[in-house]
This record gives sequence, structure tokens and C-alpha cells, in this order.
Amino acid sequence: MERLMFIETGMGIDVHGQDITTAAVRAVKNAIHFNSMPGIRSVLPDNSLDNMKVNVKLAVPCDKDKLNIEDVKATLPYGQVTVEIMDGGMLTTSGIVLEEKGDKNDLMYIVVASVEVGY
Repeated sequence: MERLMFIETGMGIDVHGQDITTAAVRAVKNAIHFNSMPGIRSVLPDNSLDNMKVNVKLAVPCDKDKLNIEDVKATLPYGQVTVEIMDGGMLTTSGIVLEEKGDKNDLMYIVVASVEVGY
């Protein structure tokens, strides 16, 4: 990325089901949910959203091999999206196992995201 314009951060949790992709997608949605960049097109090369670069950094506590990166990328509506995965996030108890929700145990998966936008 030649020029970094914005950094948005968020957190996502899968309370029941222990699905790292669900938590990661929620973290990215949380990061971008309250933002609008109405002037971004005017600073992008050729004024095209296709030239926007988006780098997603995900801090995940476990199951990196089960993380569906394409689902994470699909969360972002524009740009050339890359995803970096690192150790982090949290595993903590939900206090209850709900088998009807797909729980294998009582753990909540918490993922932290940083979404960098530029060109």
C-alpha cells in the first residue's frame, strides 16, 4: 500500500458454535460498520474504487486453519483485499453449552480486526 488513508478497528465474537470465521467476519463488519468514506474515490488513482487497497489484520485465538479467508474478503464491498492472520484474540467461557446452537464446548471465540484502507 503506497498511501494509508484510514484504519478502522473492530471486534467479533462467536458466542455459540466455536466458528472462527463467524467471529472474524463479525470483527470486520464491526470495524467498517460505522464508517463512511465519501471522498475516497476522489483520491484514488483513476477515481476508481477498484484501485482502493484494503488490508485486513485479524488477531485470532485458535483454529487459524479453519478460517475461511474468502468469507472475510467478501465482507468488504470494494477494493483489492488482502488478509493477514496473527495470534491474538481471546477464548473465554460463555458459561453454558447449548448443543442446539452447535456448541462443542462452552468457549466463546473473540477475534480482533484492523482494516487498513488506502491505495
